[in-house]
Amino acid sequence: MDTRDSGEGIRRRRMCVRCNERFTTYEQISTAVQIIKADGRREPFDRNKLLNGIRVACAKRPIAMADLEGIVDQIEEHMHSLGKTEVPSKWIGNMVLERLKAIDPVAYIRFATVYLELPDLEAVQQEINRLMGKG
Repeated sequence: MDTRDSGEGIRRRRMCVRCNERFTTYEQISTAVQIIKADGRREPFDRNKLLNGIRVACAKRPIAMADLEGIVDQIEEHMHSLGKTEVPSKWIGNMVLERLKAIDPVAYIRFATVYLELPDLEAVQQEINRLMGKG
């Protein structure tokens, strides 16, 4: 019967075709992106969870909080620009690694140790060698 913008979404005034009863519905566009975890589970993207993971890797490193927030902003913007409702966690992890590699190799190794599930010191050493172009 009637459709209007309600500020946060769309308000529609409707009428049931069977009983002629009138009712109102409110619609909102969902921009929530689901993250597909390695085990197949899905969970909503959580900016704070991503920022905290990066913050842990960068603890006691000379990296400004604004730089960390900038990394999360870039990832979030790129993720939304894809126009997808689901994004693999691996995609996000790789983007974090790419950005940390550019700003701080120690933070990169810290994040990589957890994200890449490096099982022992030899695997960590191999990643360090790869980072330094020795392997």
